[in-house]
Amino acid sequence: MPSDRWEPTAFKSRVDEVLRGFVAEEADRFAAIDPLLAPVAEQLESSLADGKRLRAAFCYWGWRAVGQPDDGALVRAAASMELVHAAAVVHDDLIDDSSLRHGRATAHVALLDAVRPGPGGTGAARSLAMLVGDLLMALAGQLFAASGLPSAYLARARPLWWVMARELIAGECLEILRTGADPDTAASLKVIRYKTAKYTVEQPLLIGGLLAGAGARLREGYRAYGLPLGEAFQLRDDLLGLFGDPEHTGKANADDVRGHRPTALLAETWRLADGEDRKTLRALLGRGDLDGEAMDTVRATMRRVGAPDRVEKMIAARVEEALGVLHDLDVPPRAAAALTALAHSAAVRAS
Repeated sequence: MPSDRWEPTAFKSRVDEVLRGFVAEEADRFAAIDPLLAPVAEQLESSLADGKRLRAAFCYWGWRAVGQPDDGALVRAAASMELVHAAAVVHDDLIDDSSLRHGRATAHVALLDAVRPGPGGTGAARSLAMLVGDLLMALAGQLFAASGLPSAYLARARPLWWVMARELIAGECLEILRTGADPDTAASLKVIRYKTAKYTVEQPLLIGGLLAGAGARLREGYRAYGLPLGEAFQLRDDLLGLFGDPEHTGKANADDVRGHRPTALLAETWRLADGEDRKTLRALLGRGDLDGEAMDTVRATMRRVGAPDRVEKMIAARVEEALGVLHDLDVPPRAAAALTALAHSAAVRAS
């Protein structure tokens, strides 16, 4: 019998168990179509091998904060949020041409071994990775629909799935369209709001609430808590992307600069920089051949103008805003305690 206390490690184990069983079964069915598909099926499973399971946790507490009890079917529905995330990660790594995730080769890099060597090999591996992401998104819908929750509950939350998909893809499109442009903080914040913040906190929380029958006031509170916290989550990712330890983040820490991506950290650096610093940055941003010395120059410039400290303040302000909203929401004490702990886990972390 699960405890009523919030135990993140135990919850993660429950979600991992659901995901492992469900995806292993689906990967076997996929690979059974033809032996050639085995490496693709393998990527389905490896894409779910790691993760904090924050999105599942927000969905779970969106349900519990309405006053509903712990429920195995709800945990399966919440686990589907992690399949949405896995799909987004595979697509994002492909778009950004990132080579590492959780310390392992990303899907489009790993799948190079599955295709014929030659001039078309890279394109073929990238196409396979795109389809892995597509299949993960389809499986997310399947797990949600087959979670075991009553169909009337699922029907309440289903419209938000379409919103989540639309907004997530809009965020990815905005990032592509903004990449390489002159940095702009407002534009960067819009990208992270749609690309990450909404599907990481706000929408999982709302889906859990809708499944449980949350009223309009509580749903509005979930939005007001979830959006700033989701932004804080991505702002922390921006900082870790350049200043984190790759041993902990599991990612290459030069991708944002080499890709000249529209991160808020780069935008704030640009805003605070003088003419000489901007000249230095303009010469380095977007260069694929940046070495360690060049990256040190970028980091030193950021520190000199105070951009990392500025982003830390942006994170702190958003967490404070989210917790202020939570304080005013009339939710059970155990839900308030869990959502408080989750807010800190999302914004203060090393990976």
